[in-house]
Amino acid sequence: MENEVIIKKMVGDIAESNEKFLGQTQDLSKFGKIVPALLKKGLENLNLTMFSPEVKFGILTALGEEYKRKGDLNSAVKSFVLAANKEKLNEAALDYERLQQYDNCIEVYKLANNRNKLLELGKKCLDDGRLEHAIKAFIAVGDTGKLIEVGNQCVDKFKFDYAFEIFSTIKDKDKLVELGNKCLAEKEYDYAIKAFELAGDAEKLSLVGDICLSEEMVSKALEAYGLAKNEMMIQFIKENFHD
Repeated sequence: MENEVIIKKMVGDIAESNEKFLGQTQDLSKFGKIVPALLKKGLENLNLTMFSPEVKFGILTALGEEYKRKGDLNSAVKSFVLAANKEKLNEAALDYERLQQYDNCIEVYKLANNRNKLLELGKKCLDDGRLEHAIKAFIAVGDTGKLIEVGNQCVDKFKFDYAFEIFSTIKDKDKLVELGNKCLAEKEYDYAIKAFELAGDAEKLSLVGDICLSEEMVSKALEAYGLAKNEMMIQFIKENFHD
């Protein structure tokens, strides 16, 4: 309770002098005195609704900078999001990139709506062989060409889970069929079924069913025939096989 009174008084003092800096570049040192109390209070417990957007921007940015200085990038990002400070979000994303925390980096660039940096990061991850992160970056930016490039690499490297994620995301039926064929050749029947199902290729699903049945994988064959709506083979299995 005592802390709340102190915070209100300190913030009130700043609010009284608002007019001197509204619409101008914020001097974050103006908020230096209240930042320690705000940190102690905790970002999730703050109520700044009584202040103008400019003042809230300054307070939250100063708070985010202090979190960042203390090495708490997650809280810094939350502060910058609440402040809608894209410049500081981009800086935080760069910090995550330097730390090689690419998942966080991508998420923060998304928050900052920085398509150029997402594309740049995606290319870097692709060059470094970080396919998972390249995929996330290119999906975030919606670069279909790059996604197909990565997807092709994933197929070549037998990383079928990543390839399926890409081709299903961009809804490329031809690529899904290509993936299904590759999976079928490698006896990865689960991925083959998923790819052909999403591509809407009943003929290929029935082919998977035929192969699985020939290999005495009855349940898998029934799954494929079911998705293909191949009633004749469904009935055949039900009448002649028992798992």
